[in-house]
Amino acid sequence: MTAYILDRIEGQLDTLSRSEADVGRWVLEHPRQVIDQSISELAVVAGVSEPTIIRFSRSVGVSGFRELKTRLIANLQRPESYLHHDVDAQDSAIDAAGKVLERSIWALVELREQIPKQPLEAAVEAMATARQLVFSGLGASGIVAEDACHKFFRLGIPCSSTVDSQTILQRAAIAGVGDVHVAISHTGQWPDLVRAMALARRNGATVIALTDPRAPLAEQASLVIECHPPEDTNLYTPMCSRLAQLALLDALQVALALARGEAAEVALSRSKDVLRYR
Repeated sequence: MTAYILDRIEGQLDTLSRSEADVGRWVLEHPRQVIDQSISELAVVAGVSEPTIIRFSRSVGVSGFRELKTRLIANLQRPESYLHHDVDAQDSAIDAAGKVLERSIWALVELREQIPKQPLEAAVEAMATARQLVFSGLGASGIVAEDACHKFFRLGIPCSSTVDSQTILQRAAIAGVGDVHVAISHTGQWPDLVRAMALARRNGATVIALTDPRAPLAEQASLVIECHPPEDTNLYTPMCSRLAQLALLDALQVALALARGEAAEVALSRSKDVLRYR
């Protein structure tokens, strides 16, 4: 989260209460000043109470005002070229490519820093004993779901991917105990995906969501793995969020292989051996 605390605040302004948003706007406009302020000083200039600042800090994913200041210090120490810059119509191909790559780099840096706080052990435990794994996503996240299925089946666990609303809902309707449904969504707002995961969970399946922990999809999940890099999706297809999703699923696949031990080694070896004769 360190690399993107200012971007995270900017991205959450619309979801905060009015007083918390006042704090957020002050922090965005005066980040260096906030570093040197006490909580009472910030409360005065932002026109809010001290408890509001504490609530704001927790709303943007940090434990309190002290950690907020630590995150701001780290944010402001990164190279200037890595600060948020949206691609615009005047950019050259080189400038646009640079911005996309910089954003992707920092999305993965942020993801790495979040790993210790994620319920990866619980997710691997559920997957290791699963009757089947079902990866679901819509739009760009559907491509990620298909990629995950392509990797995980090699561990010897029945896998499938569902990438359209009708199929996602139907698979959820016949879900049962022992099934693990992995829902992938940057925004976590798709109504059909949210409805399907609620249904799958009611039917006894474990639901793992890779999404924004504040999204409706997260509310229906058994386990939530935060995967919501800040990016503007109003015009361009999600890019760095897709990379973060792919990287997280790669990490889960490797962790699951380790958890399954010899069974995974045998399955991986057989899946590779059969191709050597082609």
